[in-house]
Amino acid sequence: MMTVRDSHPGTIDREQTDTDASLAAVWNVIVHNDPINLMSYVSHVFQRVFGYSQARAEHLMMEVHTQGRSLVWSGSRELAEHHVHQLHGFQLHATMERAQR
Repeated sequence: MMTVRDSHPGTIDREQTDTDASLAAVWNVIVHNDPINLMSYVSHVFQRVFGYSQARAEHLMMEVHTQGRSLVWSGSRELAEHHVHQLHGFQLHATMERAQR
């Protein structure tokens, strides 16, 4: 909520009284295992979307395969939404969740 005070004629002082913490929060992109995509394809997608090395992409792919999911990226909400949309475009099951503090 923003309040406005008139301290001098012709000027407006803005005092921020509270903020939206969800905008500043860190968001995680999670990829879930599926029975459709080949492991090599998933690694390829991680390299393409995130620019990961082959070794990092294969490590994350193995987490997805063995644990059923992997946290593949963390950052701003806007970029997390973008990455989830990209991963859906490659037919991967991806979600985002707010990171625990």
